[in-house]
Amino acid sequence: MKRLALLGASGHGKVVADVALAEGWNEVVFFDDAWPACSQNGPWPVVGNGLALIARLQEFQGVIVSIGDCVVRWSKHLELRAVSAPLVTVIHPRATVSRHASLGTGSVAMAGAVVNIGSHIGQAAIINTGATVDHDCNLADGVHICPGAHLSGNVHVGHCTMVGVGVAIKQGVVIGNQAIIGAGSVLVRDVDDCVVVAGNPARCLR
Repeated sequence: MKRLALLGASGHGKVVADVALAEGWNEVVFFDDAWPACSQNGPWPVVGNGLALIARLQEFQGVIVSIGDCVVRWSKHLELRAVSAPLVTVIHPRATVSRHASLGTGSVAMAGAVVNIGSHIGQAAIINTGATVDHDCNLADGVHICPGAHLSGNVHVGHCTMVGVGVAIKQGVVIGNQAIIGAGSVLVRDVDDCVVVAGNPARCLR
């Protein structure tokens, strides 16, 4: 039996669990640092916190961090990697990932996601429902491409950056680290580190 441990009992976690079961995992088990106050996540019980997960790693064939916040997800991924947790990548059977593309360990591709040829996605990344990453893109560790966002070819996205719901990004754009691209934005210019941009065309808000 293939058992997958998920760290992060949230709405995003429920989707990751659903994807894992669709992919062929037999059982998913949730852990969350808010346990025992957080004891249930949809149909699944939460059985312990992050320390409990580390103590029980031998019970699982795979582990993934199912937290939406990019910085927190990356931090937890590093903690688990440091103790040699069996980190895995989860891909929905209705996602399309080119054989000539790559998804790093701990990443997840939801239903309807597309990752085209020549694209490289780092560790602990999320390619969410219906998001598309066209040819030759380079996405760093910890990124989140939200539902329905579309990246044209040769887009570069920095470490722990979030690209919001329904964003459209012009080919060749370079986005810095820990940036936020607001929902529905149309991005036609490069974006610096640690800024928030939004609008059509997207402009810096802070």
